[in-house]
Amino acid sequence: MTLTFGSNSKTAFLFPGQGAQVVGMGSELYEKSRAAKDVFGEVDEALGRPLSKILFEGPEDELRETINAQPGIMAVSLACVGAMNENLDKDDIPDPVLMAGHSLGEYTALAAAGVLSVKDAALLVQKRGELMQEACDSNPGTMAAILGLDEMTLEEIARESGTFVSNINTEEQIVISGGKMAVARAMDMASARGAKKVIPLRVGGAFHSGLMESAKAGLVEALNNVKFIEPNVPIIANCTAQPLKSAEEIRSELITQIASCVQWKRSVDFMIRSGVTNFLEIGPGKALAGMVKRIDRNANISNISDLESILAFSRN
Repeated sequence: MTLTFGSNSKTAFLFPGQGAQVVGMGSELYEKSRAAKDVFGEVDEALGRPLSKILFEGPEDELRETINAQPGIMAVSLACVGAMNENLDKDDIPDPVLMAGHSLGEYTALAAAGVLSVKDAALLVQKRGELMQEACDSNPGTMAAILGLDEMTLEEIARESGTFVSNINTEEQIVISGGKMAVARAMDMASARGAKKVIPLRVGGAFHSGLMESAKAGLVEALNNVKFIEPNVPIIANCTAQPLKSAEEIRSELITQIASCVQWKRSVDFMIRSGVTNFLEIGPGKALAGMVKRIDRNANISNISDLESILAFSRN
């Protein structure tokens, strides 16, 4: 699926990652948009199971499982893209100069930019979820969000506690990950050094850390079986915060990304330096919009998550 673009603007499209899932997401799109319904059908067919039923009806515990949450969030985001194309005039759809996705969202961006088919993106995301779960089972861990400490201080705490800095979301919102005891030590150290808040995250493992290294081999094999097309819009890489312009760069990024820190703040900073003033978050939730606003209060931010927001967008 490739989003068709309209008038020129300094707009970036953003796609959310795991954690944005909520039971019922995408159900309105499925019922009222033919294009969105086709996306859900294509994902269900690719995976060989009724994932959309879990998205629309739950239960929540099942939806929260990585193997369901990741392809589910991607499916809803791509359904939003399809519904935008179906319901908006071409000139009403902003022409993105850049795209970015947070962790899982990077795969969604690749599908939206024409790099991957919906089928291949769904299969890759499901495989990625399986590999991450296997790594979690072999190397149990967890994550915690630290608010109010800078990156340098968190890097020091990570070294001293044996944890990893796994997401730099904003200047003051950084996520650490690692073994459960190590993360507990890091949380205590962060509190002692003046963190405003320390929040243990309800996750299944230490994502984007060295504990995910065992997932790389299986991901390499999966990626080697997929055809990548050159992107029609540059995608900002999670790991380097630089544009991905070729299929080979993208393949390398996806392999590195699974066990490396998501440089979200640097990614947004790069987009702003490139002249982006408008950010459109496409998919469930508003987490990325909130991060962008904390990075740059002057940024214009919109969200597309259902048909109502799509139709409201056309009236703006």
